[in-house]
Amino acid sequence: MPAKGGNIMKDYDSLAKKIVKLVGGKDNVKSVVHCATRLRFKLKDEKKANTEELKDTEGVVTVVQSGGQYQVVIGNEVADVYDHVVKVGGFPDGGTVPDDYGEDDEKTSLLDKFIDLISGIFAPALGCLAATGMIKGLATILVTTGAVTKTSGTYIVLYAIGDAFFYFLPIILGLSAAKKFGVDQFIGLSIGAALVYPTIVALNPTAVTGKPLFTLFANTAISSPIHITFLKIPVIMMNYTSSVIPIIVAMWIASKVERYLKKVIPSVVKTFLVPFFTLLVVVPLTLLVVGPVTSWISDALAAGASALYNLSPIFTGAVIGGLWQILVIFGLHWGLVPLAMLNLQNLHYDPILVLTGAASFAQIGAVLAVIMKVKSKKVQGLGWSAFLSGIFGITEPAIYGITLPRKKVFAMSCIGAGIGGALMGLFGTKSYMVGGLGVFLFPSYIGASGMDMSVYGALISWAVAFVIALGLSLVFGFSKEDLKNENTVKEPASNNAEPQLATAMASSATATTTAAPETVEKEAVTPETIISPVKGSTVPLSDVKDEVFASEALGKGVAILPDEGKVYSPVDGTITVVFPTKHAIGINSKGGAELLIHIGMDTVQLEGKGFTSHVEQGQEVHQGELLMEFDVDGITNKGYDVTTPVIVTNSKNYNDVDVLVDGHVEPGDSIIDLK
Repeated sequence: MPAKGGNIMKDYDSLAKKIVKLVGGKDNVKSVVHCATRLRFKLKDEKKANTEELKDTEGVVTVVQSGGQYQVVIGNEVADVYDHVVKVGGFPDGGTVPDDYGEDDEKTSLLDKFIDLISGIFAPALGCLAATGMIKGLATILVTTGAVTKTSGTYIVLYAIGDAFFYFLPIILGLSAAKKFGVDQFIGLSIGAALVYPTIVALNPTAVTGKPLFTLFANTAISSPIHITFLKIPVIMMNYTSSVIPIIVAMWIASKVERYLKKVIPSVVKTFLVPFFTLLVVVPLTLLVVGPVTSWISDALAAGASALYNLSPIFTGAVIGGLWQILVIFGLHWGLVPLAMLNLQNLHYDPILVLTGAASFAQIGAVLAVIMKVKSKKVQGLGWSAFLSGIFGITEPAIYGITLPRKKVFAMSCIGAGIGGALMGLFGTKSYMVGGLGVFLFPSYIGASGMDMSVYGALISWAVAFVIALGLSLVFGFSKEDLKNENTVKEPASNNAEPQLATAMASSATATTTAAPETVEKEAVTPETIISPVKGSTVPLSDVKDEVFASEALGKGVAILPDEGKVYSPVDGTITVVFPTKHAIGINSKGGAELLIHIGMDTVQLEGKGFTSHVEQGQEVHQGELLMEFDVDGITNKGYDVTTPVIVTNSKNYNDVDVLVDGHVEPGDSIIDLK
């Protein structure tokens, strides 16, 4: 998992257990899905969640409570964490628990319900939707550059891969909506497939050339030629390929029908009679009523969006672009996704959501300003990680980790995004397909006209947003006092255990060495190599949650995230300290190295529970000898981080303390070189 400092720890299982515990336990979880960077929980009672401790958890960027969801922001590793959360929590159906819409908590607002519904349906499909859009964009670029023709096999195959997902969107959404509403997933697939069945598609008004039987609502905005009837009821045919709203409403109705049928149909025949009657009711009802009505509503919404855009593309771009990052913070940006889908379906392009394209580049411009101004290595490390993620459109690490804590910098990024959005409106940039994020948006801007000024204008808008956010942040983002505070190394705050530990280490060192005068030279030590005392993955000290270790106040070294609960001696030497709670051991090597092995963070509070010591103070030990055993699962299940620092407490006596490894280590592997 990416730690607060941007490096990767791979103990997803421990992190998942802690997250489930801190959201109130699995019994408090109604559902959980994930998007590009967040775990999106619906909790029975958000008051049971320990939000502050969760925010401080290594691997969690922050927590946002908005849109009816409890959102745990993870970052780029969210998919791996999600898989472990589902496994740890034992959540069914990939973490999605049915929602009874219309019977939800009365305190939940309509906006919250809408955002939760949309994100729950679209989030599972987002990755593949973006990927296929990128492939479709690649096919477009190849045609535009003359590399292939539209009749070539290469183009046909690539375009089919890219377009099929969007063309058959009702089937895809039928599946995800079924999971969201708690309907049999095969019923969802069947309803979606019926809407795009070839014979049905062939009867939509744009495809039929024959004379209609008659026309409904003649001479009105919803004039509808009728070519077929169902039980003598006229069927108003629509084109449901790539549609969004009809299938979602159909699945909501299906959830009610299926739930009723399960109550009244005998168990012995439920398996086939429930789907039989559900399909027999819902599909005709969708074709007769739901489809036409929702399609007219879709047309009206698309027309309204176009009217807003046509009124002032520049103003619309400035507002939507400037507000986009704020919407992202609260998870409300999902509200614009259906609008973009409707525009693509009805207009064959989207002029609205595209206006947010410059926001990612404004955000990374602001991040670069922080990297340039703040000298902290930890901030710079996290900054470069967030910068790279932002290039590809994943801006949550940049927002939560870098710019939002520095409010003026975040405000400058919003100004840059607003100006970039205004320019995209000025240049008339449009999106012709669902694409990726960040730089991967570019192919989606290329339409039938090829590389015209609207496409070049998008690139200009990106660059301007980046430069303005960078410049404004450098000039106005930091006061002298801000920079003084940012660049001053503060004395790390200690927890209750560490002053005692430092005292114990000092006392033991005094007991085993000759007392020195106040002004001394470096004590004589022998160069040597320290081996790993535990099996696991290394973590830089700067990424350890406890500032005493992270600041190297106790000395230099490295931390290890254990795979198993055994500690072996890293040297030949003498045990100088076995802490009363057994969570820490001090060793003096024969070469003069004074070492501290500290098992976990704040584990002193366990008062020795889960630890078994095999040595005592003053005992001589050999390299590789078993010193301590501890219960990894038991400790992590109680909410404690088992990351184990290995510290050279007399680092100042050496010319160089060199960490040799970055990754997985076994007991006996060389980890620190002392010179």
